[in-house]
Amino acid sequence: MEIERKLEALGLSLPQPFEAPAGLSLPFAQVRIHGDRAYIAGHGPMNADGSLRAPLGKVGAEASIEEGYAAAHATALAMLGSLKRELGDLDRVVAWLRVFGMVNVAPDFTQTPAVINGFSHLILQVYGPEIGRHARSAIGVAALPFNMLVEVEAEVAIRG
Repeated sequence: MEIERKLEALGLSLPQPFEAPAGLSLPFAQVRIHGDRAYIAGHGPMNADGSLRAPLGKVGAEASIEEGYAAAHATALAMLGSLKRELGDLDRVVAWLRVFGMVNVAPDFTQTPAVINGFSHLILQVYGPEIGRHARSAIGVAALPFNMLVEVEAEVAIRG
């Protein structure tokens, strides 16, 4: 439980599972285990109770780069929460392999890497460079579900 101790020492906690709005069907797994890999569906920034975290809108218009960074940081916590529920122990992650970050952007906004750094910095802080270092994309998109600022999906290697 080393990773959970690190999170606690940083004053961070994992949010509850995402509560989808009434009438919305989400017919997929948040985390899919296959062999020694965990494929993690797109996650967004969440509050402790599992509700979607504000602000909403487009980075570069309704939200600043700093607010986008904070949303990406919160998204990492949401993803860690899903991993914890699926794996039982976050220490089972032996390598963060791939991170795909999407930022809801205003036209001509090009600083998407600075936003998704909020996700990467937290993963590197709690897992260290050996396990936490990952390949990454950070792209701007015209819209994201629920008008959230960021969405991130990932792939990790796990031990049995």
